[in-house]
Amino acid sequence: MKILAAFILVLVLAAIPYAGIQYAGMTTVFGIIIPYAAVIIFIVGVVYRIVKWARSPVPFRITTTCGQEKSLPWIKQNKLDNPSGTAGVVGRMALEILCFRSLFRNTRSELRDGPRLSYGSTVWLWLAAIAFHWSFLVILIRHFRLFSQPVPHFINVLENVDGFLQIGIPTLYITDILLLAAVLYLLLRRIALPQIRYISLIADYFPLFVIFGIGLSGVLMRYFYRVNVIGVKELVMGLIAFKPHVPPDIGTLFYIHLFLIATLFAYFPFSKLMHMGGVFLSPTRNLANNNRMVRHINPWNYPVHVHTYAEYEDEFRDKMKSVGLPVEKE
Repeated sequence: MKILAAFILVLVLAAIPYAGIQYAGMTTVFGIIIPYAAVIIFIVGVVYRIVKWARSPVPFRITTTCGQEKSLPWIKQNKLDNPSGTAGVVGRMALEILCFRSLFRNTRSELRDGPRLSYGSTVWLWLAAIAFHWSFLVILIRHFRLFSQPVPHFINVLENVDGFLQIGIPTLYITDILLLAAVLYLLLRRIALPQIRYISLIADYFPLFVIFGIGLSGVLMRYFYRVNVIGVKELVMGLIAFKPHVPPDIGTLFYIHLFLIATLFAYFPFSKLMHMGGVFLSPTRNLANNNRMVRHINPWNYPVHVHTYAEYEDEFRDKMKSVGLPVEKE
């Protein structure tokens, strides 16, 4: 039911701009008002979440460690898994953010005949995550050609590398296929594995369906149902210049694509997708483990009036003696 509810919700979201454009001609609403509102919600929500996390007190080093800590000179330290300085933290964070190192090293466990506990690799999950995130980033950068005139040279180079196979006309981009395949794998894995399906919520399925809908509508626009690309760029350039204008005959499929993107933007700050910013603020990752070298004093400590036992006894001595309780002072 959770899977079906998320799927139907995304279908309803796709039907809203279709009905609005086809039958009501609401191009201004779906081309200008909703994108502006989504971007505002995205910026305000992300800033609020980041500031809230940044203000959370972290008085002690609570790093997650998987290797030997720096101690005696003759004991070899694991500088990436247990960094004691800034350089090690930077290297650890870089590998985590760019290569998903912890996910690559992750293992899955299951009971087999015996019963016998066995461990296996999750390399396919790691590959899907890498393909999804990097493809999404490359596609996002490629879309900057709609936001700039003239188009920067590095975007043309990136497009040439992405479409180096030269399959079809227009050229098939590798990241388009990788993104859809990776999202589909992550979705089917969440559905097929009973353990993952049991702990999954609608909030876990919904963004996957939305991202798949964005990718699918983008692929349909590029390879099957062509839209007015010049009109799309004119619309986008007008939005970023705060001189919005909706050109005619862009195509309904584009408004569905844009509405799903706006939905993802507005939903982003309130979802688990905020791990994109949260990973930089995770105290288990971004702190050096130097607890043996440096004494860390809680900077939020403040004087607290303590009611000592002597004061307690002075206050209740008579009552304590009346019920036979021992007292230190007679």
